[in-house]
Amino acid sequence: MDFSDTPEEAAFRREAREWLQANVPSKDELEGLDEVQRAKLWQMRKYEAGWACIRWPREYGGRGASAMEQVIWNQEESSVRVPQGVFAIGQGMAAPTMMAWATEEQKLRYLPPLASGEHIWCQLFSEPAGGSDLAALRTRAEKDGDEWVINGQKIWTSGAQFSNYAILVVRTDPEVPKHKGLTYFFIDMKSPGIEIKPIRQISGESNFNEVYFTDVRIPDEQRLGAVGQGWQVAITTLMNERLAIGSGGGLGFRQVFELAQRIEIDGRPAIEDRSVRARLADWYVQESGLRFTGYRAMSALSRGEMPGPENSIGKLVGASKSQDMASFAIDLLEMSGIVTDPELAWRSGMVHDTFMGAPGLRIAGGTDEIMLNILAERVLGMPQDVRVDKGIPFSQVPTSAS
Repeated sequence: MDFSDTPEEAAFRREAREWLQANVPSKDELEGLDEVQRAKLWQMRKYEAGWACIRWPREYGGRGASAMEQVIWNQEESSVRVPQGVFAIGQGMAAPTMMAWATEEQKLRYLPPLASGEHIWCQLFSEPAGGSDLAALRTRAEKDGDEWVINGQKIWTSGAQFSNYAILVVRTDPEVPKHKGLTYFFIDMKSPGIEIKPIRQISGESNFNEVYFTDVRIPDEQRLGAVGQGWQVAITTLMNERLAIGSGGGLGFRQVFELAQRIEIDGRPAIEDRSVRARLADWYVQESGLRFTGYRAMSALSRGEMPGPENSIGKLVGASKSQDMASFAIDLLEMSGIVTDPELAWRSGMVHDTFMGAPGLRIAGGTDEIMLNILAERVLGMPQDVRVDKGIPFSQVPTSAS
C-alpha cells in the first residue's frame, strides 16, 4: 500500500503548512487569555480562513474536504503548538450525531457556530449509579404538552462549566427493558433548573463536573430520533467519541524520542540505552498502528459509513500508551519531571499534564474493560457476558437498595 501523497494531496499539504506557519497565534496574542479564550481565538481564525472542521459541508461551516485532506490537515496542525481541547466533544461527538439525526433547519442553526468556536458543547451521559453502563441511567424525562420535564443528575461532564449546549440521554419509559426506554435530546446549558458543580481533580484542575436537573424544561423539537430511540442515537455518539478520544493528542512518540536524545544516562544519551530503545520501539509500533487504524476509519467515513466498534482499539491502546510514555518521560526527567510551571518545565509541562490526565482518558468514553468487551463481542464475535437485567423492565432491575 502506498501512503505517499498524490500531487493534489501534496499541494493541499503545502497550502495547509504555509497557512499554519503564517497564522499560529503568537505568545503576545495569547497573553492574558484563559484556556477557553485561547481555543476560541484559534478556532475563529481557522473558521474565517476556511480551515475549521474541513470535512463538514460548507453550509454547516466546513470546507467540504475529503477524508484524506482531513488526515493531512490533522497531521500538519499537530506539528505546531496551538490551543486545543474545548471543542473536541462538540465537533467530534455532538456534531456527527446532529448530522445523522437532526433536521436540516437544526443543522443550519447549530453547526456553523460550533465550527466557528462561538459555541461549545458538552455531553451529558454518565451518571453516579450507572458506571460504564450508559443504559442504566436514571435521569428521567416526563412529557408535559410540547415539552419534557427533566429531573436527575449527570457526572464526569467535561467542560459543562463553560458550555453553551449539551447532548443528553434520559429515561422516558421505565416499564420497558433498559435500552428501549431512553430518549435523546440536546439542551441549552443556561436553561433554568440546571446546576453545575465542578469536581476537583488530582491535577488541581476542574475539567469534570456534576450537573443537576430540577424540573428543567426541554421543547420536544430538541429531541433527536423518536421517543424510545435514544440508545440508537447514542450509539452514533459513542462510536464517534471513541474515534475522537482514540485520536488523542498531547505527548506522543516524537516528543519522547526527542527527550531520549537530550537526556543522559550514566554520561551517555538515553537513546543509546538498549532498554530505552526497546520501549521507544514498542511505542512507535503502537502509534503507527493507531495512525493507520485511524486512516481506515477516515476511509469508512468518506464512504458515508458510521465509525465501527474497531475504533475502541484507538481508545484502549492510545490512553494506556499516553500514560506509559508520560510515566517514562518523568523518570527520564528525574526531579524536574514533577515541575508544573509552564515557564520552567520541559515543553511547557506537557509531560506532567499528560501523566495527570491519562488515567481519566482510560475511564472517559468507556473504561478499558468496556473497550475490551466491545472488541471481544462485536469485533471478534465472542459470547456475551451474562446480563441478569436483559429483557426485563428497567423498573424491575434489582438495585443495592432493593
